[in-house]
Amino acid sequence: MKNGKKPDPNVIHPIPGYGNEIYVKPTITDPNVTVGDFTYIADADFESHVTHHYPWIGDRLIIGRFCQIATGVEFMMNGANHQMNAVSTFPFYTLEGWDMEPPEMKDLPIKGDTVIGNDVWIGQNALILPGVHVGDGAIIGANSVVSKDVSPYTVVAGNPARVIRNRFDDELTGLLLRFRWWDKEIEEINRLIPLLTSSNLEEVKREIRAQLS
Repeated sequence: MKNGKKPDPNVIHPIPGYGNEIYVKPTITDPNVTVGDFTYIADADFESHVTHHYPWIGDRLIIGRFCQIATGVEFMMNGANHQMNAVSTFPFYTLEGWDMEPPEMKDLPIKGDTVIGNDVWIGQNALILPGVHVGDGAIIGANSVVSKDVSPYTVVAGNPARVIRNRFDDELTGLLLRFRWWDKEIEEINRLIPLLTSSNLEEVKREIRAQLS
């Protein structure tokens, strides 16, 4: 392996001498945030990018392995939502002095957990809204606002984010979702790098077919 070192998902700074890119998993303190091995962010502090995440709501942020998160990305959680089925959206119950008990959860527009798959690339300053599910291998363009689920291996961009194109044809997408390279052992992933970085997609298909057979 490179420089005789095995990749370690539990180090915080995977680039020696550079502090503004970190592996996220070893920095997590919030029990409602789960991040897989080798996912990184181009920043020194991941949890500051998870906003409106209040423990009494109980929603979770779940991110898979090998995701690439650019600077300025924000994961907006359900605490950002206000009651909308009443005359006023003002959250009196959160502010000192107002005689209002918290509304029942059924009266809040709770969207559920936010789930990001594996090997997802999220571009600079993208905003992921509450409850969104992003599939494996998806790409989210810079400055996008993602308000709806994103299918695996699609490219989305814009405000609101829309599908720009599929990354691969249906056959290769299906093969990759079966192959699940991100779940393999480090040594095997290291051996697979020539395959994972090849632009000869027909050869990639042949090789994955052979390995799955």
